[in-house]
Amino acid sequence: MILAIGNRLLQDDGVGMELLSKLAPFHEEWGTAVELIDGGTCGLALLGAVLDRAAVVFLDAVKLGAEPGSVHVLRKGELLGMSGHGSTAHEGGAKDILAALALLGGTPREVAVVGMEPASVATGIGLSEAVEARLGEAVNRVREVVGQFIQAGR
Repeated sequence: MILAIGNRLLQDDGVGMELLSKLAPFHEEWGTAVELIDGGTCGLALLGAVLDRAAVVFLDAVKLGAEPGSVHVLRKGELLGMSGHGSTAHEGGAKDILAALALLGGTPREVAVVGMEPASVATGIGLSEAVEARLGEAVNRVREVVGQFIQAGR
């Protein structure tokens, strides 16, 4: 499953949904092994969609203090090891969802977050130039991770 989370009304926080739309042409090559879901700002309401999945790739804005537009790939251990709510601009991010799934006993075997460092998460529609310029790189990283997860599942 590829799950985009974030808020399109907060500029770069909407990068997950933008990445999801750019991944649609590749969905056919993955077949039924991969489901694309726009989770928006649903947060913990997404637990049912993620519970007991073999693998999930979250798409989100990730603030780690890097150059805006930088692409980050975080694996389950790295994500759960982060302090606080993690590094998203909103509640109900990947870390929160994984923590809740752990309590329910349904954590996916394979988890990754492919995120981009935001330039701005202020109110506004549309991505910053820095993030927009590196969307292709992020799409390629998602494709790599999905390919690895598909191989691991065989």
